Amino acid sequence: MQRDGAAGMIVAIKAWIARHWPVLRLRTLLLCTMVFVAALPGFGAIFLRVYENALVRRTEAELVAQGAALAASAAIVWKGMPEQADPPTAAVRYRDRATEIDLRSSPILPPRPAARATQQKPDGAALALTRRMMPAFQETKLTTLSSILVLDHEGILLNGAERGRSLATLPEVRMALDGRAATVMRENAGYVARYPAEWLSRAAGIRLHHARPISVDGKVVGVLLLSRSPRALSLGLYEDRGKIMFGVAAIFLLLLLLSAVLSRAIVRPIEALSRATRELASGRRASPRSPSLQVVEIQALYRDFDRMADSIEKRSRYLRDFAASVSHEFKTPLAGMSGAIELLQDHGADMAPDDRRRFLNNMGADAARLSRLVRRLMELARADVLVGARDARSDAASVLAAVADAMTTDRFAVIAHAAETVPALAIDPGALEAILTTLVENARQAGAHRLDIQVGTSEGHASIDLLDDGCGIPDGDRERIFDPFFTSRRETGGTGLGLAISRSLLGAYRGELHLLPSETGAHFRLILPMP
Repeated sequence: MQRDGAAGMIVAIKAWIARHWPVLRLRTLLLCTMVFVAALPGFGAIFLRVYENALVRRTEAELVAQGAALAASAAIVWKGMPEQADPPTAAVRYRDRATEIDLRSSPILPPRPAARATQQKPDGAALALTRRMMPAFQETKLTTLSSILVLDHEGILLNGAERGRSLATLPEVRMALDGRAATVMRENAGYVARYPAEWLSRAAGIRLHHARPISVDGKVVGVLLLSRSPRALSLGLYEDRGKIMFGVAAIFLLLLLLSAVLSRAIVRPIEALSRATRELASGRRASPRSPSLQVVEIQALYRDFDRMADSIEKRSRYLRDFAASVSHEFKTPLAGMSGAIELLQDHGADMAPDDRRRFLNNMGADAARLSRLVRRLMELARADVLVGARDARSDAASVLAAVADAMTTDRFAVIAHAAETVPALAIDPGALEAILTTLVENARQAGAHRLDIQVGTSEGHASIDLLDDGCGIPDGDRERIFDPFFTSRRETGGTGLGLAISRSLLGAYRGELHLLPSETGAHFRLILPMP
């Protein structure tokens, strides 16, 4: 039930989308798609905080470097200038310190609380160190815009407005007192938005706090607490607005150029093909001009259209000629039957019995001819629409032997040469037998006394040649022999459809039927594929 409900919901959603989806031009879809793809990196950089996170991490790295330098300087001042040791002979491998802050996962702590009052006195040595280092701290602060506070080994502030108070409860200070440097993000209580687009920046209202221990001989004697706000994303975008606008304009111009190229290579050829299709549907043949910018798929589409147009034109011409031939073939017996009926209706009572019998016999002959025509037309229609099965197989040797046995008489001999060596053919046995029977019967009716059947194979195909000793086919009729309704034996009941049906049956199985030159009689050749 739940699955049926989900399927129904999906169908309803698809129906709603189909009703409200706008019908757009292909040019519009191409342009919108390319603009969207071009804008994806910018949207990702802004909304996924990629660039902004890099700014925050760079600020952290600068604070770490600054804290390390100042802590090392403070340790030297505390201990006094040590003797200069010989530099190490082995190569020292340097590597960047991995940053810890990540806007997506690192917590943002509340603003730094005010320092607490304490009864403890600041360490004298640490206080003296702070006073000696203060010029360096001031110069560094002016250059880096960082806040620099110094704490003794108990976490008591040694400089700043809250000097003499304790920050020992801060987590970053506790870690530094334990000998580990720590960086945290805290909300900036004094933050005031200055730019309209600062809402895009998550880092605009935060401040980085880095606590670093001052160690002398492995012992923490004090802590440096540095804080700094990262560079605002909106400020960076504003300062680089000229470069960004130039990049946007260049990308947009490139997209327009690509849209124009795609329009000429895809859209215009499709529109031309659409116009040619409408012309073809209205009965006029129009060949679309090949596009100036060649695309493999479009070229294939044009070739397929030309083949389709040729096929439609040939089929239309075939249907017109076929309709005219059918009308002509039916007109003669119908006219004879109509005339005989009128005579019998008008003069049947006064007509002599022999005359009445002659008219009735003529009507019967015309009706029989019409029946043969209808039957053969149905066979031709089935042959035209037949699609041969791909797995059709027939034992040609047995089929040839059966046809030769059935059609041989005292006055007409059918001889199959080397029929036992014939391989299997990719055609239905019934279709092959019908084709051979038609050709053999035509030879017999043409006055032949002997018909030889010869079989050969070459490159996946088999050929069956039928040669008779009859009167042959006149040169003037050879081009029309396969046309429907063409026959030289109309008086003896020929319909002119036998060869047309045979060729259509062979075509259904990817075969061919040809009339070859012959010195005596007629020579037909069947070409059939082998499985």
